[in-house]
Amino acid sequence: MDTHITPKREPTAAPLFAFDNSYARLPARFYAKLAPTPVSAPRLLRLNEALARELGLDPARLASPEGIAVLAGNAVPETAASIAQAYSGHQFGSFSPQLGDGRAMLLGEVIDAQGQRRDIQLKGSGPTPFSRRGDGRAALGPVLREYIVSEAMHRLHIPTTRSLAAIATGDWVFREQPRPGAVLTRVAASHIRVGTFQYFAARGDTEGLKLLADHVIDRHYPQARYEANPYRAMLAAVMARQARLIAQWMGVGFIHGVMNTDNASIAGETIDYGPCAFMDTYHPGTVFSSIDQAGRYAYANQPRIAQWNMARLAETMLGLLAENADAALAQAQELIDGFPALYEPALADVMRAKLGLATARDDDMVLVTDLFALMADNEADFTLVFRALSHVVADAAKEATLRALFKEPAALDAWLARWRARLEQEFDDAVAIGARMLAANPAVIPRNHRVEEAIAAALVDDLAPFERLIEALATPFEERAETATYMQPPQPHEIVQQTFCGT
Repeated sequence: MDTHITPKREPTAAPLFAFDNSYARLPARFYAKLAPTPVSAPRLLRLNEALARELGLDPARLASPEGIAVLAGNAVPETAASIAQAYSGHQFGSFSPQLGDGRAMLLGEVIDAQGQRRDIQLKGSGPTPFSRRGDGRAALGPVLREYIVSEAMHRLHIPTTRSLAAIATGDWVFREQPRPGAVLTRVAASHIRVGTFQYFAARGDTEGLKLLADHVIDRHYPQARYEANPYRAMLAAVMARQARLIAQWMGVGFIHGVMNTDNASIAGETIDYGPCAFMDTYHPGTVFSSIDQAGRYAYANQPRIAQWNMARLAETMLGLLAENADAALAQAQELIDGFPALYEPALADVMRAKLGLATARDDDMVLVTDLFALMADNEADFTLVFRALSHVVADAAKEATLRALFKEPAALDAWLARWRARLEQEFDDAVAIGARMLAANPAVIPRNHRVEEAIAAALVDDLAPFERLIEALATPFEERAETATYMQPPQPHEIVQQTFCGT
C-alpha cells in the first residue's frame, strides 16, 4: 500500500460528478468520513458508457486521466461525501453488532436522467474503521465477477446494483495467494441495508432508527408518508419489494450465496455479488458458495431466508410501529406472517410467464412444481429447458431439442400433455404465446464456467473473453450466431463446483 500518496481534490471548476449527498447530511454516527487510499498505477479496464450517460456523466471525461484518478480513489471530487457507512448484520444466522463498509466508500449521490437518486460507491478503495483487520482492497477476479453478473441481472430486468467502471490498481492484494488488485465503481438506489437498521437497534439508538427510517421513506417510499402509520407502510413496502426480487431470482436460477442481513437492500435491489452463481443443472438444493457448508442459502431456501431477514428488520422497527409493545409486536408479526402471501403470487407471475400463461388458474403452480421435479430427476439444464419450451409452442418439430435435455425423455410425455391442455385455455395463438415465452426465458446467462474463463484470462492481462461475455449478456433474450457458444452448458471438465466471496 502506497501510504505516502494522498488523494488530491478535483479542481472546483466543472466538477466531474454533481453530487448531492443526503446520507452524509445524517448525523456523524451513521458513517465514518475519510478519503479512499490511493493506488499506485490505476488503469481503466472497462467503463460502462451507457450507464454513465444514464447518470448524466460524460464517458469521455470519466475515461480520461482525471476520471480514472477519481474512479481509482486517487482523487476525490470537491462535491464528494467520501464516507464508509456503518451497519450490523446477521452472517449465516449469527449477529455481528458492527460490520460496516470495510472495503468500500460512498463517494456521493447523483440525480440520474430519470430524476432518481443513485449512490456512487468505490469498492476496494482501502481500509476504513470498519475493516476489522482487513486490507480494504478487492482482487481483480471478484471485481470482474460483480461487473459481469450485476450487468447481466440488469439486462434480465431484475433489480440490481450496477457497475460503472472496473479499474486495475497496479497493486497486489493477498488472499490465498497474491492477486492483482482492482476497484469497482458501484451504482445503487442506495446502500442502506437491513443491517443498517440493526446497527442502531443494537445500540438502543431510537433517535438514529427514526432518522434512518425517515430517510428511507423520503428516498425510497415517499408514498408511505400518506399512510396512517408511515413506518408500518414502509416495512410492508420493503417486504413487497423483497418478495418480488426473490421471485425473480428463482425464475432465472440465480443463487445469491450470502443472503446475510447486511446484504439485504432496503431498496429491493440485488446487492453484494460475492459467491453468487446461476444454476446449470437444476436441483433445489444447489449451493455454490464455498463458505455455505450447511446450505443455508441454497436455491430453494432463498424465499425462507428472505422472510427471516424481513423478520429481523421488523424487530428493529418495533418502537416505530406503535408505542405499546404488544401492539407493535402484533403489527410486525402480522406483516411477517403475510410474507408468503406476497412471495407466492410474485413467484406464480414469474413462472406463468415462463410457461406462456397470461391468465391465472388455481393449479398453475402444480404444473410448475411437477416440471421442476422432472428436471431434478433428469438432471436437466434450468435455462435450456425453459428456452426449449419457448420454441416448442409454435414449432412442435423442435420438441426433440427439449427431450434431449432429459435423461429419460419419456418422463416428459404426461407433463407436456398437461401443459398443452393448459395453453389451450389461453386466448392468444401459439405464435404469440411463443414470443411471450422467448421474452421471459433468457437464452444467455452468465454461466459459471464462462465467468471463470473471463476472470482467468484477465488475470494474465487478456480482457477479450471478458469483453465478449459482456457483449453476449447484453442481449440475453436473443439467439445470435456470435453468442451461440454462451448458450451452451459446461462440459464435465468445465463444471464449477464452488464460488468464492473474495474477502
